[in-house]
Amino acid sequence: METTKKVAFYTLGCKLNFSETSTIARGFSSEGFQKVDFSSPADIYIINTCSVTENADKRFKTIVKQAHKSNPEAFVAAIGCYAQLKPKELADVNGVDLVLGATEKFNITSYINDLFNQPEATRTQAQIHSCEIEDADFYVGSYSIGDRTRAFLKVQDGCDYKCTYCTIPLARGISRSDTLENVLKNASEISAKGIKEIVLTGVNIGDYGKGEFGNKKHEHTFFDLCKALDSVDGIERLRISSIEPNLLKNETIDFVANSRTFVPHFHIPLQSGSNELLKLMRRRYMRELYVDRVTKIKEVMPHACIGVDVIVGFPGETDDLFLETYQFLTELDISYLHVFTYSERDNTPAAVMDGVVDKGVRHKRSKMLRGLSVKKRRAFYESQLGSSRTVLFESENKEGYIHGFTENYVKVKYPWNPALANTLHQVILTKIDDDGLVRFEFEKIPAYC
Repeated sequence: METTKKVAFYTLGCKLNFSETSTIARGFSSEGFQKVDFSSPADIYIINTCSVTENADKRFKTIVKQAHKSNPEAFVAAIGCYAQLKPKELADVNGVDLVLGATEKFNITSYINDLFNQPEATRTQAQIHSCEIEDADFYVGSYSIGDRTRAFLKVQDGCDYKCTYCTIPLARGISRSDTLENVLKNASEISAKGIKEIVLTGVNIGDYGKGEFGNKKHEHTFFDLCKALDSVDGIERLRISSIEPNLLKNETIDFVANSRTFVPHFHIPLQSGSNELLKLMRRRYMRELYVDRVTKIKEVMPHACIGVDVIVGFPGETDDLFLETYQFLTELDISYLHVFTYSERDNTPAAVMDGVVDKGVRHKRSKMLRGLSVKKRRAFYESQLGSSRTVLFESENKEGYIHGFTENYVKVKYPWNPALANTLHQVILTKIDDDGLVRFEFEKIPAYC
């Protein structure tokens, strides 16, 4: 194969997908491919798919069309969760040439090299390579680098939970973890490249340690992982992504509160403020435990940012049960919401449950909670005005401004100055603009400002 072929990548879904796309892209580069932006003409387009939301499914066809608009003769491959769950459906999309499932995606260059070595006349139909999900029992480490100011470091994959609405166990297999040694090696590699912040990611990162050496035994815990990472030289910020409330232990919260590198920001899925619905969802906690986790965090880190995942329109969610969730969230000391409108997923117990909620009602409830999220974020930002925080600036010019995030996830803005990109600065938060972003003053004016 010619070494000058151009390849482009598009990622749908979560931070975990971004970490894997980046690792796969580095594999292409090592074999002589030239990585280009997805909006540019390329010979090969790789789409890393998501199955969590209905919207992600629908976007796939649009993205394939976008690729062929840039190059009508392009080769298009679909990988990832949706490719594992619905390989035939993706293969039937006009313009798709290759579909790879959960384990096969990490060998994508081999599949593509084999196909390109075949006579073009024989490549008339999309090829599907998708394993039985029971075979997805080994771990492949990944991290993103070069795409954003912060890096996403994968530490865990798969899930043993059986939430009734979720397809992730069907798409990614059993819970399994990277070795502690390899996580630390990857973190050191990321830091050596000048990246200031690492976000730990996985499907269920609080379950870290399970399957670390190919067995179900926990050789290490998530707390062990945090302690080890905190001692790695060169790392300036570590951020925990989504972690289940029943797996977020007091010892971890206390450690973060006194850590050198871990920042005071937690994203904790709730899904519902109704115990009745939590049982139907087969979540592993009740709302009382969630209150306990939030209370503990705020007790030792009053300035901590707490994000919440919540699902609206789950089967059986009556008006009263939705209002129970709404009131629960209103009274909870949280900072923002990620609101998901329930959509039926094939092969999940929830898809055949009674009490289906009208889609119009789902939309209305989603809008109400998104409005509550705006109020919660505003209140959290207001509580931080006048405080001294550390901002990590990003690298994009957005309408004449550079943006950044404090350690506790307050988003700030400042007139564009490229010298600030990927740098950390102490600031005093001063006011909230009409766009909801925070203005600040430097505690010490940088020489290049």
